[in-house]
Amino acid sequence: MDLLEYQAKELFHQKGIPVLPSQRIEQPKDLKGLKIPYPVVLKSQVRTGGRGKAGGVKFVENTIDAIAAAQTIFHLPIKGEYPKVLLAESKYDAAREFYLAVVLDSTVRRPVLLGSQQGGVGIESTMDHVQHVVVDDGFSSFYARRLAIQMGLQGTLIGAVSTIIEKMYHLFIEKDLDLVEINPLGVSASDDVMALDGKVTVNDYALDRHPDISALVANIPGQNQKDRGLLEPLQHLDLVGLEGNIGILCNGTGLTLATMDLVSQAGGKPANLLNVGRETNFEPPAQSLCGRIAQGLEQVARHKGVKVVLVNILGNVTDCEAVSSLIAEWWQRSHQSPARRSVPQVIVRLVGDRLEAARETLSAIEIPMVEDLEEAVSQAVKLAKA
Repeated sequence: MDLLEYQAKELFHQKGIPVLPSQRIEQPKDLKGLKIPYPVVLKSQVRTGGRGKAGGVKFVENTIDAIAAAQTIFHLPIKGEYPKVLLAESKYDAAREFYLAVVLDSTVRRPVLLGSQQGGVGIESTMDHVQHVVVDDGFSSFYARRLAIQMGLQGTLIGAVSTIIEKMYHLFIEKDLDLVEINPLGVSASDDVMALDGKVTVNDYALDRHPDISALVANIPGQNQKDRGLLEPLQHLDLVGLEGNIGILCNGTGLTLATMDLVSQAGGKPANLLNVGRETNFEPPAQSLCGRIAQGLEQVARHKGVKVVLVNILGNVTDCEAVSSLIAEWWQRSHQSPARRSVPQVIVRLVGDRLEAARETLSAIEIPMVEDLEEAVSQAVKLAKA
């Protein structure tokens, strides 16, 4: 799950990464009490890129212009997401803009440091120029300095940028993150550095080990209680009810949110959401991932108005054949129950081991299993509309 920019910068500040004076804006009238001197920049706080190109970032010189700009940004969807909060931040005159990131590379199974002297909104078109350093063993300042030198930096900038990289890495490791990104890192004419924008991607499975990160995720201003219930780790399989006809069952907060967003973008209407939580090797059968999926199917399917249940499970400890078997058992039990009403149709997307065996199990009861998430969502939406 991606944190919002202002949340990422709270973490940066805690680690000593320089950030600009800023203030959260939950409604346009809050700007009347702005404590930051003008000029300022107003930024839409959404979990997506391209805010500047979409009109979600505006520079303003006074309170009247700021209120008008805020009203525009609050009503501006960016890739389907409306901001619940804006960030007002001091304006910074950058002579240059760099790109820095620490990311977990699943291919090499190591943290990788990324950096480029070409940062900012056009980073996607210049990714070929991004330098990278794989952290093979225990981290030391050597890795950060190597990246700074590979970026072509000289003089005092080598030390200034490598210090930022070190702090990013320590934040990455200490909080079990998947990504820490600064784009751009502003560089002044005197070679001072400033994190002008930031992105942090949280590992859903690590949330229970970091209450401070869980609090950031759960306490986004403007969220209702249903949203907060979805973002917190679910201990008792509590459903998040919505007004729609597609039930969604996933294992992971970020996966649940992403699936819900894709269903909505495809024209579907989620009826309820259920995150059955992560899997471990140390749970009794009734509390295992399979046990929670079995309970979750019962809860999702009996929700009034559900026509289709979309199951989206990423398996690791539990193999996909075991998941498909319990889905098949639930399906057969539901159809054989004397008291049953209409049983919703089911679309299944699984990622993990023993996929072919899982496909055969579900095919026997005519439940489609789709490996591509967007295709699974498309089928679920078509079935719900039919």
